[in-house]
Amino acid sequence: MGERHTMLRSMHDLGLAAWFGGTLMGAVGVNGAAEKVTDKKQRLGVASEGWARWTPVNAAAIGVHVAGAAGELITESPRVFAQSGVGRMSAVKTGLTLAALAATGYSRLLGMKLQKTAEAPVVAGTAPMNGTPPDVAGRQRQLRVLQWVIPALTGGLIIVTALAGEQQKPGQVLRGVMQRFGGLNQATRGVRRVVGMGVGKQTLGMRKMVGIRVGQQALAKLRH
Repeated sequence: MGERHTMLRSMHDLGLAAWFGGTLMGAVGVNGAAEKVTDKKQRLGVASEGWARWTPVNAAAIGVHVAGAAGELITESPRVFAQSGVGRMSAVKTGLTLAALAATGYSRLLGMKLQKTAEAPVVAGTAPMNGTPPDVAGRQRQLRVLQWVIPALTGGLIIVTALAGEQQKPGQVLRGVMQRFGGLNQATRGVRRVVGMGVGKQTLGMRKMVGIRVGQQALAKLRH
């Protein structure tokens, strides 16, 4: 079981590292280097070819990361329910992963469309010029934003992963479990207090009713 967990962590970390590093390198290296091509009508084609060659590797890295993350979530599921803070961390991590997947997929879709218009004159991979067709320029502007959004999201995943590692320390686990069960105990005491107040009111009401009935019976006897 321990070896399997080590494998899952390795898949999670290596896949995420390739996803983050490859995307950041592409934004800085591939898109930027296209500007150095002398022929303005070949710049977009060079950048598109670079991204096309990286896409299969990136897809494999994402698949490995997602598989490792899913496996870790399953093996750590007892802590999600028992340790305070782990559930919130898992929710944030899942949200970042879904956002990064969506941004990566849309980015690749834009790249494939640009690859079909590779002969359009541009300044660089994500920088249009005056002679760039409007549709090509619009896609380039979107990619200019996405090329930084994806590293930001995957970088956030790396930070959250570091937090998850801190939460697995014995002291953090003990503290989180005590906080979780301490909260449950407080909630239970609160419920008991409310129920007790309700029972007390009902008992007091019954006593009042009984007292009134006894008084009425005693008064009737005195009259007779």
